Amino acid sequence: MKLNLKRVVVGLTMAVCLLSLSACSKAGSEAGAIDADMRAQLEQIPVASYLELYTGLEDKDTEQMRKSLVKKDEVAALAEGIDSWENVKDELGGFISASDSVKLEEGKEGYSATVNTVFEKRNMDFTVTFDHKLSKITGVAFIPQYTFGEKMEKAALNTLMGMGTVFLVLIFISLLISCFRYISVLEAKAVNKNKPAVPAAEPAAPAADVKEEVEEELSDDLELVAVITAAIAASTGSSPSGLVVRSIKRASAGKWKKA
Repeated sequence: MKLNLKRVVVGLTMAVCLLSLSACSKAGSEAGAIDADMRAQLEQIPVASYLELYTGLEDKDTEQMRKSLVKKDEVAALAEGIDSWENVKDELGGFISASDSVKLEEGKEGYSATVNTVFEKRNMDFTVTFDHKLSKITGVAFIPQYTFGEKMEKAALNTLMGMGTVFLVLIFISLLISCFRYISVLEAKAVNKNKPAVPAAEPAAPAADVKEEVEEELSDDLELVAVITAAIAASTGSSPSGLVVRSIKRASAGKWKKA
């Protein structure tokens, strides 16, 4: 197996070198439509053989193939394509065939050659890109072709995931805001804990003292004393000058109701 891997790498390197030698005269051509000579050279590129490098690769030989390709700068980009192939191969199934027609395009970074391939589960567009001199492979791409239903299913899943993420964030924010009232309560308790204790209020004066104060206040009321003295003198027929009021006490309401 090691000998086969070396042969594959050497063969790919030789193919790139031969194409680079034949394309040296066209390296400075203008960007835009691909001229006939360059198109002819691109059509000679065995794009399908690059794909067979991945379809025939076994899991146990993946790391060894990666190391062998990285050593050659001309085909080092093929090593980066191994990870992309590992991500899509389960969706494709077994390899069946590749189209003979190649779609050629020119971009800012070089040329690209795309071939349509058929697998057990779905078709795929396989693209290999080269620099303007056709001396180096700059990248590979695996583009599975999904049905309209599959595209809509993926779009729906992405939408649900995005909306779910937004709602989870909103719920978290609402819970965080609802905790603010507890934070203020805890803060108030912490502040009150550090304050000195308030002294207890003095006990109210006894009821007897209140009565004495009322009595003294009533005795000092001269007008009330004069009225009461006149009333007593009138009721007894005696002279007011002979009467002396020493104290006045308020009678309870019960006695007046019985009278």
